[in-house]
Amino acid sequence: MFHIVLFEPEIPPNTGNIIRLAANTGCRLHLIEPLGFSLEEKRLRRAGLDYREWASVSCYRDFADFLERSPCQRLYGFSTRGERSHCTVNYRPGDGLLFGPETRGLPAQIREQLGKERLLRLPMQPGSRSMNLSNCVAVAVYEAWRQQGFDGAV
Repeated sequence: MFHIVLFEPEIPPNTGNIIRLAANTGCRLHLIEPLGFSLEEKRLRRAGLDYREWASVSCYRDFADFLERSPCQRLYGFSTRGERSHCTVNYRPGDGLLFGPETRGLPAQIREQLGKERLLRLPMQPGSRSMNLSNCVAVAVYEAWRQQGFDGAV
């Protein structure tokens, strides 16, 4: 399946929702520290409900640690600064979908490291600033999974 990668997530309910998404889609979730919360935080547990036990969640001390231990075959970053639509990619199982923190997005250094071909954006209306992190992750995961014919779904 696919890998959801959150770089320095800040808002517990977003990560909780993404844990639930990962559990329901068969994705693995990777959290790159520092986190803006504790994984035991009540708001995170409430949003993720009891899905944490069904989700595969790994933590990394920083981006370099993630790159060193990453199981991702290819890594795609999502940013409002991306020029390429997320729908133009032919996703493959094993791909990683990387998202930045809610208030800052992916840092320039990571965007540059990925390059234009691997930096994607979700379409939005002109003048829109950004979308909610958990919504963006869901849109990207379901597009990638759709391309695989929703393999494994009931």
